[in-house]
Amino acid sequence: MSDKPCGCSCTCQQTTQPATHKAAARKLPRFTIQPIPAAQPRLDHTALTALAARLTERDYQILDHLHRHRVLTTHQLQRMFFTIAQATRARMTILFQLNAVTRFRPWAGYGAGSAPIHWALGKAGAAALAARHGTTVKELGYNPDIPIAVSSRLTHQIGVNDFFSHLHHHARHTPHTALRTWWSEKQCATQWSDLARPDAYGTWHENGHQIDFFLEHDTGTETLKRVADKLHDYRNLADATHITTPLLFWLPSPARETNLRKLLTGTDLPIATAVHTTHRESPAGPIWLPAPAQPGQTRMRLADLQAGWPHLTLGRNAEPPTAADDHDDEFLDRIFAEEEPGR
Repeated sequence: MSDKPCGCSCTCQQTTQPATHKAAARKLPRFTIQPIPAAQPRLDHTALTALAARLTERDYQILDHLHRHRVLTTHQLQRMFFTIAQATRARMTILFQLNAVTRFRPWAGYGAGSAPIHWALGKAGAAALAARHGTTVKELGYNPDIPIAVSSRLTHQIGVNDFFSHLHHHARHTPHTALRTWWSEKQCATQWSDLARPDAYGTWHENGHQIDFFLEHDTGTETLKRVADKLHDYRNLADATHITTPLLFWLPSPARETNLRKLLTGTDLPIATAVHTTHRESPAGPIWLPAPAQPGQTRMRLADLQAGWPHLTLGRNAEPPTAADDHDDEFLDRIFAEEEPGR
């Protein structure tokens, strides 16, 4: 009689059984989030009513940001709306189960570990957002057939949103600070597409100081000459609008920052540069170096950059009177002169 568990007399290996159900459970594969969003179910009126009853004000803010900025990671959502990762994952999972959002985890490459979960607006979330704003999904501009998950600009979009999510986080935890404006690339294109195409436009307020800015998030994929050539577009924008707005270059390495600054000497635009891979400060911190820099110039806080270009007047410039304005003044003078005898 064999003393093996299987009862046979062959030379098979004796199998080791898990000691407990808990040990067996640890051997089960974890649920995998796909690299592209899963198909979303059809939405009916009953489902939309049920969804609206469960959405909070914060949920609507999340849906609105996902609509305007296309995609946000779990880390970015935590900075902007939550305090701990567990609460972020729990609420976003509920929104996913309600089909208000969809999610995916892009492939990060060999040896890079797992990418964070990426969240995008779902069909039900778009319908709820449209209903809240008194419009339709079509008028809202939501199009599920253009998935960000397969876009070649996904990494770039995440980088831009990372910049602003850090500003959001800083404002949430620092008194007298606020991110008052955050326009997406799409909003900027609608406003200025024929002149310049910034990656984003923002307004940052801190301790009584406020600065408007354009953001150029650089990932290192374009030549420095092509990056510097964008200055012509911003010059045309400033001339057309009579508004001088600082341009921030957010760069991937100190070497690229140094080399780009060599190409920024022939412009009178207010420009500042910083590196997003080496500074541990948020974009609000003392990481910005104006261009051109004065001898011994130290890096400045974002809100203090107004003093970085003392030779420039930021904001709307005084517009010279036109010939039409002169004719209007003459016309008004004649009217008042005619009324004078009758007084």
